[in-house]
Amino acid sequence: MCKREKRPKKPLDPVRLEELALAYVARFATSAAKLERYLERKLRERGWDGEDEPDLSAMVNRYVERGYVDDEVYARAKAGDLLRRGYGGRRVRQALGQAGIGEGVAESVAPDEMAARHAVLRMAQKRRFGPFAVQPPERDVLEKQLAALIRAGHSFEMARKVLFASDIEEAEDWAAELDEDSPSDDF
Repeated sequence: MCKREKRPKKPLDPVRLEELALAYVARFATSAAKLERYLERKLRERGWDGEDEPDLSAMVNRYVERGYVDDEVYARAKAGDLLRRGYGGRRVRQALGQAGIGEGVAESVAPDEMAARHAVLRMAQKRRFGPFAVQPPERDVLEKQLAALIRAGHSFEMARKVLFASDIEEAEDWAAELDEDSPSDDF
């Protein structure tokens, strides 16, 4: 059985580039910077068959003006997703920075202390760390768990509070301390 060779794809022209950009924003939630990087990559892979070089930043700005791409909405959704999965504020800011989200927008969606506490608790539950372990962990295992929580973007103090809680109820009470003062905010 012979494998057929793939035909090289045609170079992009203005119409194909526009179709590619529209398909991308229709399929994926994205930031303006991610869209521009995607289009640059496609141009590198396939080449350009137009008269003048394409103005990608103008195309991306047009999509932003039309509302197809909104960095703030993307940042809020991405931050909420990461927090629900148990990642900490530092990891959220890192992911937003990689997506090209500006510092001002990233700060506006950064988790407050209550959200950060719930996120570290969620990760400890999910990974069965500290009081959520089947058996009480040994000291060396706790140190590895602490390192894992810090790598996930949590502060040392918050990770320590959850891991060294005497039982699950103490950890949950610590995370819920701030809930009493403010209305609940689901992500």
